[in-house]
Amino acid sequence: MNNTPQSNIVSIIIPCFNEKDSIKKIINLIHKNNKFKKEIILVDDFSTDGTREIVKKFTKSFVDKVILHKFNKGKGACIKTASKYLNGEIILIQDADLEYSPSDYDRLLNPIRKNNFKVVYGSRVLNTKRYNSKNFTSKYRIFFNHVLTILSNIINKQNLTDAHTCYKVFKKEIFKKINLKENRFGFCPEITTKVSLLNVKIHEVPIRYNGRSYKNGKKISMLDGLRAIYCLFFYRFFELGFLKKNDKQ
Repeated sequence: MNNTPQSNIVSIIIPCFNEKDSIKKIINLIHKNNKFKKEIILVDDFSTDGTREIVKKFTKSFVDKVILHKFNKGKGACIKTASKYLNGEIILIQDADLEYSPSDYDRLLNPIRKNNFKVVYGSRVLNTKRYNSKNFTSKYRIFFNHVLTILSNIINKQNLTDAHTCYKVFKKEIFKKINLKENRFGFCPEITTKVSLLNVKIHEVPIRYNGRSYKNGKKISMLDGLRAIYCLFFYRFFELGFLKKNDKQ
């Protein structure tokens, strides 16, 4: 990294698996925002569609750290891998597809910078008619996302509208405290639950969303939904030592 103070750097984690059609575009979109210093950490999760070759060639001048998994591990595993290399004081999760737009970065970061929130989620349904949204590719996905968010709110005593959004932003002091375990999409309910256990308020802001179908590369499945339910109960009521050892009070 350069000599920019850490407090002015946003570390952007990009988990990536088989996204050859979007990986260049998403990185270019990230770089269009020149309002803050950024550190991009891209973890390729053993892509087999040509993404890895693109990453190796294209990202050298555009990404601060590229990590290549030796086998497919999952989104949560990518985030855990990237967490070892964070230099910024704000951590932002960015999917490698084009469902979420980096043009929303300012509204995601401002509550942390200006209002002293420690965790911000970008909600796909805040201030919208969630069941009439044309951005989701399936009414079933809307329904199950809503049900899982309600369950998450009940278990974690929160009031979120979109608990399973990709856009999750953390002050580093919070993110580094949490001992993450999940390797796949269970990362979302796991970290939401563990933020609740820290008694930290999650602030939501509305974001743009352009959902894609399974035909176009959507990867989350019904099994991931069932795993999300398990994670909510397990990490809330049964896991011991959810903090990293060196962060225990």
